Amino acid sequence: MGFILMLIVGGLIGWLAGVILGKDIPGGIIGNIIAGLIGSVIGGSLLGDLGPVWGGVAIIPALIGSIILILVLSFILKLIRK
Repeated sequence: MGFILMLIVGGLIGWLAGVILGKDIPGGIIGNIIAGLIGSVIGGSLLGDLGPVWGGVAIIPALIGSIILILVLSFILKLIRK
């Protein structure tokens, strides 16, 4: 049950980061989940377990990490498309 909750939280965080930046994450729901989970790893390594933890994911670092990930991916995709 914890794994499913972690996937749900990762998806919500990835979606929220996309909404904050106004950018679509490639891959739809799966892309949101991946962005949220990878973002939680990035944010956790930068900030540790800061703020509330839900479903095994620290919300604030995961959101910041997801925003960083989406910005980097957007930049890379923009370079590739040119």
